Amino acid sequence: MKTADIVILDFGSQYTQLIARRLREQGVYAELLPFNTKISDIKAKEPKGIILSGGPASVYAKDAYFCDEKVFELGVPVLGICYGMQLIAQHFGASVVPAREKEYGKANLNFKKEHGLFGDTKDGQVVWMSHSDKVENLPAGFEVIADSENSEFCVFGDEKRKIYALQFHPEVAHSEFGDKILKNFAKYICGCESTWNMGSFAKSQCEKIKALVGSDKVLCAVSGGVDSSVVAALLAHCIKDNLIVVFVDNGLLRTNEAKQVENTFKTKLGINLISIDASETFLSRLKDVVDPEEKRKIIGNTFIEIFDKEAAKHKDVKYLAQGTLYTDVIESSVVGASKTIKSHHNVGGLPKDMKFKLIEPLRDIFKDEVRALGLELGLSRDLVFRHPFPGPGLAIRIMGDVRSDRLELLRKADVILREELKSTGWYDKTWQAFCVLLNVNSVGVMGDNRTYENTVCVRVVDASDGMTASFSRLPYDLLENVSRRIINEVDGINRVVYDISSKPPATIEWE
Repeated sequence: MKTADIVILDFGSQYTQLIARRLREQGVYAELLPFNTKISDIKAKEPKGIILSGGPASVYAKDAYFCDEKVFELGVPVLGICYGMQLIAQHFGASVVPAREKEYGKANLNFKKEHGLFGDTKDGQVVWMSHSDKVENLPAGFEVIADSENSEFCVFGDEKRKIYALQFHPEVAHSEFGDKILKNFAKYICGCESTWNMGSFAKSQCEKIKALVGSDKVLCAVSGGVDSSVVAALLAHCIKDNLIVVFVDNGLLRTNEAKQVENTFKTKLGINLISIDASETFLSRLKDVVDPEEKRKIIGNTFIEIFDKEAAKHKDVKYLAQGTLYTDVIESSVVGASKTIKSHHNVGGLPKDMKFKLIEPLRDIFKDEVRALGLELGLSRDLVFRHPFPGPGLAIRIMGDVRSDRLELLRKADVILREELKSTGWYDKTWQAFCVLLNVNSVGVMGDNRTYENTVCVRVVDASDGMTASFSRLPYDLLENVSRRIINEVDGINRVVYDISSKPPATIEWE
């Protein structure tokens, strides 16, 4: 069993993997384990520190989650975050109760004393709260390190046992010095060193894949996007001739995207590519389907069906490789105690009776880490820094049922948006940009004539990993040009709106 510098016990927070990501950015290898992992398995990891994550439950409720109490007896520092903080409080004899005022969003941290956790940060720093419970009294042996306006015991600790508790989430980008707080815990309190990087990650993944696959064949599903391209490049490096790369055109791609994918793999990456046009199959199965969860599951099932048929043409194909990321996993609620946000087609949308065994080498990392891995493998910057595009494609950017005429409207609008962003330099400044066809008609006037046509929503966001995002503050002149061109050049659209919601509470994609 591989050792880990920091073991993170997952109590179901949507942001748990961000803790690992922040630590890995510091070169510290952190590994996520379920909250109920046996103490013997935790000890086998030989951790230098333990982190207890946040979670959706309350420690006093029937659905509360608890780790083995012996984690506090391992003799290594422990850090509790949000739910983890309340678990520490309750374990050591304090009361946790529903808060009179729930706290979601920004708060200011006020130091009560100097502490190594907050080295190289400042008093009054902004932190991100997300809780509806509060610690009512301080457990014996602990002292207050910092408070906030609504949290009297916002940070407390026991120096003798090196157990610390934070009410806020240092792992999210909204916490001003969150990365430094986690760094201080790992490096200066736990004594971890910076030895982890994407090169070591690639090497360890190759070793796992080779040991798993042996002489069997792997079918790798690619879309031309960053994630699947990186998986294909990694597998080509690891297992070479045992790799079969398949691209399925589901009819839900953007303008000229199928040709671009084929060109990228065959001429730029030097990887043999099997292309399958299954657009009619996908569109027929999506006819009259409105619910986004049903769309995703139909698409997931159809992909697998097509891969099954292709695999039957080859000998010894036992594995399916795909570019599943941690954001796909956590939103599909298949780890820890987290809640379902939406079923990603490559996670919650997969059929239960699938014949393949899955290989998902990117399952525990984020988009920005995937990009770093892509560069490590020698992929071009143009491919690596391409905006994310969802596996279900335009099906989840059309509100309501998916039809050919609606797909054409959306494709034309999408081309215009991307052209304007690239010509002004904003494409490379933003995380993701796309159009959503709302299927909401409104009255307009064109050439003194009344129109009653569709509305397109433009969605452009800034993010670092996709777990959180804020809408991009695009210049008004740019937004005006996008709106003018879409309305003038795309027959059937007479109104353009701009989405100014952030994630959370919204998600990046609309469906």
